[in-house]
Amino acid sequence: MLKFYAYKNCSTCRNARKFLESKGVEFEELAIRETPPSPSELATMLKAYDGKMTRLFNTSSQDYRDAGLKDKLSSLSEDEAFALLQENGNLVKRPFLLGDGVALVGFKEAEWDEKL
Repeated sequence: MLKFYAYKNCSTCRNARKFLESKGVEFEELAIRETPPSPSELATMLKAYDGKMTRLFNTSSQDYRDAGLKDKLSSLSEDEAFALLQENGNLVKRPFLLGDGVALVGFKEAEWDEKL
């Protein structure tokens, strides 16, 4: 079953949820702030996006800006970056959909439709 990490007040997450439901896709929804993806899930997503660490981060969040990650992210190790994402689920790009053969972050309907 797919894991769908989302934030309840995120309109993009709501749109993604509606999309999944309209397609009859079964998923388990997890609150991304309270239960961020595990390091192994983050590693799977990172691989799916060709190692582009910025794809895993919610670069528009205040937490991202407050931490100065725009300038720091490129100098962080994978373990350090994953630790930040684990400590603060608000830093994780959402929605975050992961399952057998599926790894999608951010909601772009055409991309999700193609992959699902």
